[in-house]
Amino acid sequence: MNTCACSSPSIGAGLKAYNKLWLGLLLGLLFALGGCASTDESVPDWAGVKGDSDPAKLVEFSQTAKFEVRWHSNVGDSGANPQQPALTKDAVYGVSGNGRLTRLDRATGNPVWRIETGIVVSGDVASGEGLIIVGGDKGDVLAYGEDGKPRWKSKVSSEVLSVSAVVDGVVIVRSGDGRIAGLNAADGKRIWLYERSTPALVVRSHAGVAIQRGVAFAGFAGGKIAAIRIKDGEVVWENFVSQPRGNTELERISDITSDPVADDEQVCAIAFQGHVACFDAVQGGPLWNRDISSDKGMMLLRKYIYLTDVKGSVMALDKASGSTVWKNDQLFMRGISTPYALGNFVVVGDFEGYLHGLNREDGSFVARIQLEGGAIKAASIQMDDGILVQTRGGELYSLSIK
Repeated sequence: MNTCACSSPSIGAGLKAYNKLWLGLLLGLLFALGGCASTDESVPDWAGVKGDSDPAKLVEFSQTAKFEVRWHSNVGDSGANPQQPALTKDAVYGVSGNGRLTRLDRATGNPVWRIETGIVVSGDVASGEGLIIVGGDKGDVLAYGEDGKPRWKSKVSSEVLSVSAVVDGVVIVRSGDGRIAGLNAADGKRIWLYERSTPALVVRSHAGVAIQRGVAFAGFAGGKIAAIRIKDGEVVWENFVSQPRGNTELERISDITSDPVADDEQVCAIAFQGHVACFDAVQGGPLWNRDISSDKGMMLLRKYIYLTDVKGSVMALDKASGSTVWKNDQLFMRGISTPYALGNFVVVGDFEGYLHGLNREDGSFVARIQLEGGAIKAASIQMDDGILVQTRGGELYSLSIK
């Protein structure tokens, strides 16, 4: 059965029966219908509908902090899939949707080399143990040395959704058919395979895995989370973050569409049209859950979890209990990215390329900057005492906030 991204008048008519707040997200669903329908590229996946779900206008505030651009470069348009850079000790690697892989000097952002991989990149660029790895929409996984020379090529069963950093000699690759493969970092050969069935109707995502102490934590369509041992693919435990509910396939969507978050004590994940839940990292026993829906993901840092819900609210939760510490709902329907906690701040991006800095104590706005290149869809990543942010147009920024 083929899986195709669909958006047609007949599907749109059915969606009108549901709350308009969900429309922008549901237009991005993948329907496993056996044949391909056309994709409506005119409707972005952050868009709402006219009326009560128009994106909020930005509020004015007195800026008590400031984003500073340390350097700025371009690595090429991200295309249909959000792209995130990768870091090594002295370099930053960025990739474009059409397969251009660029190495930048970590300190200055100046290009060192560029190569054409020859694939349409559908997963992020990843690094580790001297390798730079990209995955493509036809299942190709390509590994290069830090000098840009090819090391090996492998192939998985379908479109690559994400590629993990290299850990303990293993590269973890997620594909669109619900499978996770562990590849040998030395030659690309498959060491193990984890697979599970995919529901007929799922939310398209590029969820990866969270890696902690030799275990990869992965969330799936249908609300399930699994802990998989990296060295051999052995399943340590499985549990449900959220159970599908409702009378129709559309109502029963409860997919984990973002990376879980983990530390030595617990692992947490959040589902679209479902719950956020935390589990004991070793045994998998449930600790708590709450009825919050998100397709963007979370960040876990010490005592707190930072997340963005489907409506664009940014929240801080107590890690131990799940109770709300603060909530900022002034970015309603602005396509807010996964939060990143940096020093005294929480940083999120939006569909117009604005980067927002929030106070970590109460969620109030403290800083804002608009970046070139359109929407900020991929999560920020830490670099030194600042962050790396890539926009949809391929503009890559190294920033600090003070």
